[in-house]
Amino acid sequence: MVTRIVVNVTHPGLAIGKSGQNIRRLTKEIEEKFQIDNPQLEIKQIEIPELDAQAMADKMANLLTRGYSWRSVAYRTLRDIIKAGAMGVEINLAGVLAGKGQRKRRQRIAEGYMKKVGDQAKLVDYAKADSYPKFGAIGIKVRIVRPNTQFSDKIDIEGIIGKRTIPEATAINPTEIQQPIIEATQITEEETQKNETKEKKKKELKNLLEKALPKKIAAHETKEKKEHKEKTAKKETKK
Repeated sequence: MVTRIVVNVTHPGLAIGKSGQNIRRLTKEIEEKFQIDNPQLEIKQIEIPELDAQAMADKMANLLTRGYSWRSVAYRTLRDIIKAGAMGVEINLAGVLAGKGQRKRRQRIAEGYMKKVGDQAKLVDYAKADSYPKFGAIGIKVRIVRPNTQFSDKIDIEGIIGKRTIPEATAINPTEIQQPIIEATQITEEETQKNETKEKKKKELKNLLEKALPKKIAAHETKEKKEHKEKTAKKETKK
């Protein structure tokens, strides 16, 4: 239904214009160029532009197109970024830096801590910009490590967990420690006594059964013998 576009700007008053003229112009251009139905522009102010890589790259590009020397522009932006509280800065310039008729070259200015390889490099704010002064084109690359970024190899575990101490260790009574130990030993002794009584009863039952079984077997055998003798005597009398 609606395409919302958020524009991050250092000076929102200039982006809005008088009674929203600039926003209307931008919405019309976006509708015609990209063929988007009903776009809505939302302008958001950058709180600290010195810590935004794209804002700094665009600022450098504007100053270089006006004719300022690359040295003054680069070193001034580097100082401003570090004053804002950045952990590290890197500025790369490539193009016609020396002036008319000179060869193209590259210049790198860096200060502080920087990550450029691996998955941790995604935490670094990176931006590009191009400037077109009279003598030739100049490419600008800016990398900024913001002050609140936490890299995995720079985490202080002791600072997060803290040193675990027991300040009230001397105030603990020894009876408080001994009571649960004594109760546990009493429980174990009672359990052992119960087990011993059970085993004694089992042994007594076994002994009684061993003594009673042979008597029962002998009595059963005598009954069978008597019955057999009586049967044989009856058969003889019949004959």
